Amino acid sequence: MIAGCGGADDSSSQATSTQQSTSTAAGGGDTANAAGKQVFTSNCGGCHTLADAGTNGQVGPVLDELKPDKATVQRQVENGGDKMPAFKDKLSAEQIDQVATYVSSVAGQS
Repeated sequence: MIAGCGGADDSSSQATSTQQSTSTAAGGGDTANAAGKQVFTSNCGGCHTLADAGTNGQVGPVLDELKPDKATVQRQVENGGDKMPAFKDKLSAEQIDQVATYVSSVAGQS
C-alpha cells in the first residue's frame, strides 16, 4: 500500500465497502474473511501480491513471502511506513481489523 496505490479513495467506494463489511462480518469466519478480502483487493492489491486475493502488485512487499501476523498488518495499515501511506483516516477500525485478520490468515497459504 504505497502512495498512489490506495485504490478506492473516494467516499462512495468506502461507503459501499463499509456496508458490505458490516453485513458480512456478522456471519463469522468465512464471511468475515470475505469482508477482509474485499477491503484488501479494493485498497491494497494494487501494490501488494497476495495469492488468495488474486493480486499481483509490484510496489509493496509480497505478502505471501512476508507472512505477517495480525498485529503487524494492523499496525502497518494504520500507521504506514517506508513508502506506504497510513490508512487510519481512510478505513474504519472495523475494516482495518478485517483486512488484518484476512491477510494474516491467508498469506503464504496458497
